[in-house]
This record gives sequence, C-alpha cells and structure tokens, in this order.
Amino acid sequence: MTDLESQLKRVSEKLQLMLKQRELLLKENVKLKQEIGALRSERHEHQKTIERLEQQVAISKVSRTEMSEAEKKQFEKRLGQYIKEIDRCIALLGE
Repeated sequence: MTDLESQLKRVSEKLQLMLKQRELLLKENVKLKQEIGALRSERHEHQKTIERLEQQVAISKVSRTEMSEAEKKQFEKRLGQYIKEIDRCIALLGE
C-alpha cells in the first residue's frame, strides 16, 4: 500500500469514527432535552404544590388567629391579589 493510500485509509477511519461519535452525541442531546423538559415540568408541579401548601398554612393561621400584625397585612395583601386575579379572569370571560 502506498503512503497516500494509507493516509486516505486513516482519514477515512477517523471520519467514520467521528460520524459515529456525532450520532451518539445527537442521541444524547435529544435524551438530555427530554430530561430537561421533564424536570421543568416536575419543578412547575412542585412550585404549585408549595403555593397550595403555603395557602393552607395561611388559612390555618387565620382560622386559629395566631397571626401577627405583619402576617395579617401580608395575608390581606395576598387576598387582595387573588381577588384582582379573579376579577381579571371574570373580565376575560366576559369579552
């Protein structure tokens, strides 16, 4: 085999190896993107659960009247925000 032929063979082998590695990386990339999507969805669900639990704690405090003045003001502010959000939703439904 001539020097040129051996060089071409090495280049061809390296090219084949690179193509295989590229395919593996593309598959891994797709898998990682799916995992990211699943984790984002899971994080969103956890955030919703946290918010719901925080609301339950706030309601529990109100029902036992164990709130400080600052907590009462914060609760009233949050309640006002909920009412505004509900009003906004009703307005959107009426359009």
